[in-house]
Amino acid sequence: MANYDLIVIGTGPGGYVCAIRAAQLGLKTAVIEKRATFGGTCLNIGCIPSKAMLHASELYEEAGHSFAQMGIKVGKPSIDLAALLKYKEQNVESNVNGVAFLFKKNKIEAFHGSATIIAPRKIEVKAADGKTQTLETKNIVIATGSDVARLNGIDIDEKRVVSSTGALDLTKVPQKLLIVGAGIIGLELGSVWRRLGAEVTIVEFLDNILPGIDSEVARQFHRLLQKQGIAFKLSSKVTDIDRSGKLLKVKVEPAAGGGAEILETDIVLVAIGRVPFSDGLGLDAVGVKRDNRGRVIVDPQFRSNVAGIYAIGDVIAGPMLAHKAEDEGVAAAEIIAGQAGHVNYDVIPNVVYTYPEIASVGKTEEELKHAGVAYLVGKFPFSANARARANLATDGFVKILADAKTDRVLGVHILGPDAEAMIAEAAIAMEFGASSEDIARTCHAHPTLSEAMKEAALAVAKRAINF
Repeated sequence: MANYDLIVIGTGPGGYVCAIRAAQLGLKTAVIEKRATFGGTCLNIGCIPSKAMLHASELYEEAGHSFAQMGIKVGKPSIDLAALLKYKEQNVESNVNGVAFLFKKNKIEAFHGSATIIAPRKIEVKAADGKTQTLETKNIVIATGSDVARLNGIDIDEKRVVSSTGALDLTKVPQKLLIVGAGIIGLELGSVWRRLGAEVTIVEFLDNILPGIDSEVARQFHRLLQKQGIAFKLSSKVTDIDRSGKLLKVKVEPAAGGGAEILETDIVLVAIGRVPFSDGLGLDAVGVKRDNRGRVIVDPQFRSNVAGIYAIGDVIAGPMLAHKAEDEGVAAAEIIAGQAGHVNYDVIPNVVYTYPEIASVGKTEEELKHAGVAYLVGKFPFSANARARANLATDGFVKILADAKTDRVLGVHILGPDAEAMIAEAAIAMEFGASSEDIARTCHAHPTLSEAMKEAALAVAKRAINF
């Protein structure tokens, strides 16, 4: 029986980062991973492969539509989908091998198989060949991530009715793609296949896309996606899929009830969210409490109700974001090692990797109104930014929300080019309690897209220079 200071179950972004930080702090650490490769959903079938597909399809779109405006003649581009998928897999392989290297570098022992907690300090690992072994540890961190949410009555076969996993492995571009869910996953993957030539329709139960995103951003982005050619059926639900013919026949009804219509499509992508992966770990047997959504209930130090058992990432409450899990992994390892780990949940950025991108951090206008917080708004459009004009990327804007009394930045929302990079400035500013005046008084290089951040900060006090 092997003895450890810490065993981490799961090697996604939260788990592998937690294990590395624990090893750095001198804890004898091991990880258990059910897959043959490390990295969890994010590196294997989520964040990394989807971003490779998004990047490649965006360049394809640009070559076919924007190059000519800049005097670049390349002819009509074509897609070699097999080569594109190989490029995606090479990205995945590089990243998962990188995690394996980091485990070796930090002397972290790895076990492959399914983990069951059989006692607060004991874990049974069952390998693919059926062999089992028992590991003993002082502490356990559950970092098992999440799984795709299922639609009642709709089976996902990953061939014609797919989850995000199957949508990243389609061997030919569908003529028609119907997506259930207008959240981040649905919009990102819908963007990929629309650029590659599919006719994309998105069915959403709510009356708006991107629930949880600032409503002004979501509304403008909805219009931009429609201009790009994506069709939407909001306030609608999918109730049945007839698979008997060559084409899938999808029954779509109004969310509030009413007459149904039948839409024909080659592929259906179910993208209605994710659920915590907490079943099959033996949690009930050892008394670990979960909420009604299956999430492990933890205190601010990530401790469950059972001593020595912690949980982080998608398997606990909060946004299901890789970087949130990473910060929790670091904090949990530091707490277990006797330090004061902490995560500031008010400054967790969120990014939608479409074109244009969306990035946000902090509160939305809707949240501030609901909380009764008086605030000021500063906005600046990319159409007034010199670098955005040069890049032919003028859609969108930067919006800063600041406390009406103290001027402290409460939220930043970006729709536009390079939003994923620009949001870091906002996150750092908010982490240090900056005011909009602090951002406005900070010299930004010219000509850069980031000047839109400074101008939005100036606009809070109604003194933007270039708009």
